[in-house]
Amino acid sequence: MALILRAPTHADAAPAGVICHDAFKTIAEKHGFPPDFPTVDVAIGLMEHMISTPEVFGMIAELDGRVVGSNFLWDSGDRVAGIGPITIEPSVQNATIGRQLMEAALDRARSRQFSSVRLVQSAYHTRSMSLYTKLGFVVREPLAVMQGSPPKVRIEGHDVRAATADDVPSANELCRRVHGHDRAIELRAALAQGAARVVWRYGRVTGYATGVGFFGHAVGESTDDLKALIAAAPAYDGPGFFVPTRNAGLFRWCLENGLRMVQPMTLMSTGLYNEPAGAFLPSVLF
Repeated sequence: MALILRAPTHADAAPAGVICHDAFKTIAEKHGFPPDFPTVDVAIGLMEHMISTPEVFGMIAELDGRVVGSNFLWDSGDRVAGIGPITIEPSVQNATIGRQLMEAALDRARSRQFSSVRLVQSAYHTRSMSLYTKLGFVVREPLAVMQGSPPKVRIEGHDVRAATADDVPSANELCRRVHGHDRAIELRAALAQGAARVVWRYGRVTGYATGVGFFGHAVGESTDDLKALIAAAPAYDGPGFFVPTRNAGLFRWCLENGLRMVQPMTLMSTGLYNEPAGAFLPSVLF
């Protein structure tokens, strides 16, 4: 069998989306968890978005002329890149296709001279964690995927409002203080979509979110800044949002306010990683 790794085309969105849906559904249901993609159409929509986005480097695995998998490297233009989702057709899993797709993504990251590559994986998926570890990734943070309705509470002294262009420098500097790198490109993209929000306290920005959900991230000087952003979110996008469970105060607050944990996940990285000097919610990429 001849395996080829190639760039994706728009025609690949449908078969790659079906595989993405089926792969996540198969492994999730095997372990008693809900799938990340509720329908095939949602997975195809994500594939169409990634294939058409210039900042996303895609790879299609083709076996004897048939699409059997895909992987994506998100090139944000900053120092850190994110990988995923990587999915392989269930009938041909465990045949090194996943490894080859990951190695191709890491080669691309090295050619782009990223300081770090990060991903979030399902903690119950032992095969993927083992593969990523063998490829040089390190476990950085245990995560809980949270779902539910935003709590109707206000965190005293923490005012949440829509972000403006004037907030970007302060929010970006906050990310740099907490993580050691900035995410200005993502922040500006969220601002353009009307999704970015900030916490205003002491007459300045002390927290921000590009969105509270799978593809959004948040940073705060304190846990209370994150509580305010979670409580004020209009809704949680996608299958939920990620709470680092080492932040026991935030995790407990979410549970006490009616949110529920639906699955465990793990933040992993290779290359540069600074222990966060503040509170944060990662996205599914990092």
